[in-house]
Amino acid sequence: MIQLRVVTPYGNGFQGEVKRVIARGVEGDLAFMKGTAPLVTPLAIGKMTVIFADGKKRVGNISSGYVSMKNDVLTLVSDAFEWEDEVDFARAEEAKARAEKQLRERSEQSKIEIERAKLALARAINRLNRKDEKML
Repeated sequence: MIQLRVVTPYGNGFQGEVKRVIARGVEGDLAFMKGTAPLVTPLAIGKMTVIFADGKKRVGNISSGYVSMKNDVLTLVSDAFEWEDEVDFARAEEAKARAEKQLRERSEQSKIEIERAKLALARAINRLNRKDEKML
């Protein structure tokens, strides 16, 4: 078992003992379990699957950040995190529509505003896409 700590600026993370965690790094998917070598790496916008001791799985949405593994303690720091079963789909749809509108009107925006809209769109799509449990 490993200790998982999910830290966000909003305090809506998670802390507890788990069997395994799979998260999306910028270079691809990463799996963490007891005995994983120390590591610090950036995370991409994506899903995090947590497997508990009883074999149950729970999927969360990560909005980039980084992950650190040391001495069987996995610390995941992210701008935002939420469990997939707690997503407010109406709010996520609204965020997606706003970002798409901003990207359509990009001739009136700076490069920074365009990048922010792209990131907002990626986060909204991540929140709206449910993880296919068969893939695990």
